Amino acid sequence: MKIAVSGKGGVGKTLLSAFLARAFAAGGNRVIAIDADPDANLGATLGFPDAGKIVPISHLKDLIRQRTGAEETAGGLYFKLNPKVDDLPDDYSVSHDGIRLMVMGEVKKGGSGCYCPENALLNSLMSHLLLGRDDVVIMDMAAGIEHLSRGTAQAVDRLIIVVEPGQASMETALRVKQLARDLGIKELAVVGNKVHGADEEAYIRKGTEGLDMLGVIPYDPGLVDAQMKGLPVIRSQVIKSSVDAIYTKLIAQPIK
Repeated sequence: MKIAVSGKGGVGKTLLSAFLARAFAAGGNRVIAIDADPDANLGATLGFPDAGKIVPISHLKDLIRQRTGAEETAGGLYFKLNPKVDDLPDDYSVSHDGIRLMVMGEVKKGGSGCYCPENALLNSLMSHLLLGRDDVVIMDMAAGIEHLSRGTAQAVDRLIIVVEPGQASMETALRVKQLARDLGIKELAVVGNKVHGADEEAYIRKGTEGLDMLGVIPYDPGLVDAQMKGLPVIRSQVIKSSVDAIYTKLIAQPIK
């Protein structure tokens, strides 16, 4: 199963991605967790040792040059559009508690040609992860879905949009929904996070009507305390219980 998780910054995308990765790993699956958010926090949330020292793939200049054959000439910049990447998940990932983690780094934008080899490598790597491997892939995306091209997006079994009670979160969810539709992602779902009670759950359900609601994660005050003390948030039993229910629903739903 290939799952992408998106939503407004701060709503809990990384938290859901981490707990889903743990749930799938506990279910006996080989799991690759992909941190595709430029503000990379998935490793730390999963409790990976020295997570802050992991160098994103997009920052590995020598690797990018070697794999793409990037060469600056008088006629411009030349590079391979489909570089070899099938060995990268094994050689450029780190493992902890049965989960393999890759940090992608930012997708470069704008008209600067020197950024193209980086994007070529990231695009090829994402295609391999989604199309060429049998692992469960959980992708923690940015607020948009820039790491997905039209071809790779159609390999995503489900895009989960995380929302919290609030208009800004709802507006971002609708933008992500439209981006996903434009790329051909058919299976969209919503998870409500930081929910204090029935009224807030009803607010989220009304604002995302028409999308599959996988479940809600209650607000956990212990999470804030853990973050302030530098403790692993992945230990939250309140969130684990909610995400385990979401995991059960995911594996019970047939992939169309």
